[in-house]
Order: sequence, then C-alpha cells, then structure tokens
Amino acid sequence: MIGKGRQTRDGIHIYAPDDHSGMHKAGALASQILDEIAEHVFPGQTTAELDRLIETKVDAAAAQSATIGYRGYQHASCISVNHVVCHGIPGSPIPKWKKETSAQKEDPMRADDKLIDGDLLNIDVTVIVDGWFGDTSRMYVAGKPKGFAKKLIQVTHDALMLGIEAVKPGNTFGDIGHAIQTYVERQRMSVVRDFCGHGLGRVFHSPPNVLHYGRAGSGPVLEEGMFFTIEPMVNLGRPETKVLADDWTAVTRDKSLSAQFEHSVGVTSDGADIFTLSKAGLYHPTWT
Repeated sequence: MIGKGRQTRDGIHIYAPDDHSGMHKAGALASQILDEIAEHVFPGQTTAELDRLIETKVDAAAAQSATIGYRGYQHASCISVNHVVCHGIPGSPIPKWKKETSAQKEDPMRADDKLIDGDLLNIDVTVIVDGWFGDTSRMYVAGKPKGFAKKLIQVTHDALMLGIEAVKPGNTFGDIGHAIQTYVERQRMSVVRDFCGHGLGRVFHSPPNVLHYGRAGSGPVLEEGMFFTIEPMVNLGRPETKVLADDWTAVTRDKSLSAQFEHSVGVTSDGADIFTLSKAGLYHPTWT
C-alpha cells in the first residue's frame, strides 16, 4: 500500500506534509549508516565485509533492508567499484577498470573483492523504517585517489546538487535532467542514460522515472508532496553501459571510471527537502 494521498495523471503519488517526518527518519538512518561505514573503507578491505557491517547496522537499528530479497538480491547494499556504474554485488570479484592487454583479456576480473589503493566505490543503501523507504548513496575512496578521479567525484556531487536546486513546484523533471546534463557535459564527462532516479515513499520504486539528462521544460510538472530520488551516474568516458552475466552489475562499456551520488528528496512549497543529508558532514569524500 502506498498510503493516503492522490496521484497525478502521470501516476506520481502526492504525499501529505506530515509524511515528511517519516521520510526524514528513514533517510537519516540510511545516511547515518553511510557515515559510519566511511572508516571501514581502506585498501585491503573487502566489499563482502562492508556489506556485512551495513547489514549489522540495519539490524541494530531494528530497521529492515529494502534490498535483501528484492528481486532475488541477497545483500544489504550495492557496492560499485571503479568502472562499475551501479548495482555492484558485494563479495563478487571486482571488474578491472584499466584496459586489458591481450594476455589479460581472458581474465577481466580480479581474483577477489579486495579493495586496492586508489579504488573508487559507490555504496548504495536503502532501509525501511516504520514503512518508509530511505535511499541514498555516496562515493568513497580506498586510499588516495588520482587527480582525474577526484575531479570525477566532485563533478558528480556538484551535478546532483544542481539537480536538487531545480526542484520546486512549477518546474519540470526535464529541468532537473537538463541542469545535470549541461553541467556534466561542460566538464567533458558524460551522463549515464540507462539508469535513473525513481519515486519512493511507502514503496521502493514508483513513478516517476527521474532522468539525469533532458530538455528544460519537458516532462511532468513538479508538485508539492512528490517524493523521489535524484542519483546521477557520471562517466569519465562515454555514457554507454552493459550489464554483466550476473544480471545486476552494470559497467561502462569503454572501461572508463564512473561515479554516483544519490539523495532522496521531497518537493516543498518553495524547493526541495533533502531526506538523506549526512549529519556527520561526510557526504562528500573530501573528509579524507
């Protein structure tokens, strides 16, 4: 059940003003978990251990992971390393992001899921608290990032915040995508087209599809009471992706690095209410 309220002609649910409190509670827990996981990201750590820690934190909060059991998925997080765009499976061997030599083409994966110095990773967590869904992701670095990787992270975070700035009644979802796309492309990077943000609230995924590219003034009109995620994926190279044989892991086709940030937001009378801000100030990996 999605709860009380009405739907627009585009099928987008409109929530009541007092529903923001439930979203803040769920979003705060998801963000707190990502705050607390930061100290555990270092060279030699495994993605399986990071996911185990995340599941432990969800359980300790008497909350529920939205991803465990979702369409057969069995983990409390998605962890996407280097040229993995999204939906990386914790514990799985990490795809190599550098272009392989002819000898390496037979082995496109690392032997295990252990992080090495300079790895970039996106950790994506969704929790359910009192029936409300809190969904957020952010970037981390194992060790010290290279200069071009730091710029990719910065551009992706800036693009997310520019998209959020476009959220206010009377604007359109196309305005959000246009703000993100134009900024990213001015930085000579690309926006992934194959994945998008989504509505949420009392359900994990619902209309609308929140595209991170598009034409200003296009798409449904934003109204107060809409809840959704904005989660741009930005590549250093071309935007094309492919999904690996596990049917989850999406990677860049040209093996370029990819980054992503995600917030859950609600439309207010004059802008956006961000449900997933980091209370510890750790949302952007400049803390390292």
